[in-house]
Amino acid sequence: MTGPAAASAGVAPFAVMDCALITIATGFRAQTLREFRETLLKVPAGSIDHHFWGRLLRPQFDEPEFNNDFASWAQRGLHDKPLAEREGLRQELLEVVEQRLEESEMLPWAPAEHQFQFLRSQIVVFDTGLRYSNPADLIPYLSTLSTGSIYYHFIDARGRTVARCDDFSAWLEGFGERYAGLVLQLRSVDPYFSSLKELRHVVTEIFQGYFEEHP
Repeated sequence: MTGPAAASAGVAPFAVMDCALITIATGFRAQTLREFRETLLKVPAGSIDHHFWGRLLRPQFDEPEFNNDFASWAQRGLHDKPLAEREGLRQELLEVVEQRLEESEMLPWAPAEHQFQFLRSQIVVFDTGLRYSNPADLIPYLSTLSTGSIYYHFIDARGRTVARCDDFSAWLEGFGERYAGLVLQLRSVDPYFSSLKELRHVVTEIFQGYFEEHP
C-alpha cells in the first residue's frame, strides 16, 4: 500500500462488485386504484424497492417520463397523470393514493392487460476481483464501472450499510476525517432522478474534482 492511504493500514481495500437482478412474481396484482392501495399494504418491502429502483437495471427501449413503475402505471394503465406526478415510498405512496381516492368518486380502471403486477427482485452479486487501497486510485476506473457495479455500490448499498449510504462514502469513513469533504459530496447525490450512467458520471466527477483540489 502506498500514498496517503498508507497511514490507514487497518482499512480494507475497496472491493468492486457487480450485480444483476432476477425478477420474481409475488402473485399480487391490481386493476383499480383502490385495489392498488389495498395491495400496497400486503406486498413485501422488497417489491416496493423493486418497482422504485429495479428499472434502473432493466433495458429501456424508450425514455420513460417517470422514474418508477408505480408512476408509469398510473399514467399508462390508469391514464391518471395527476397521480403519476406524485411519488414516494410505501407510507408516502399510501398517502398519495389515499389523497387521490378522496379527490374523485369516479376513478378509472386499468384494462385487464394493463393490471399492475407486483414483482420483487433477487440480487445476484459478482466479485470483479478489483481492489483499491488508496481512494485516489479509483479515479481512472470509475468511468468504466458497469451499471451493475454502480447499482450495487450506490443503490443497493443504501439497504445494506449502517448509515444507509453508498458504499464509496461508507468505505471512505474508515479513513477518519481525511476524506470528510468527499464523503459529504457523495452523500449529497440524489440517485432518484438519475440513470445509472448519469450516476456513474456524477460519482466520477466528484472524485476527480475532490482530488484535484486535494492532491
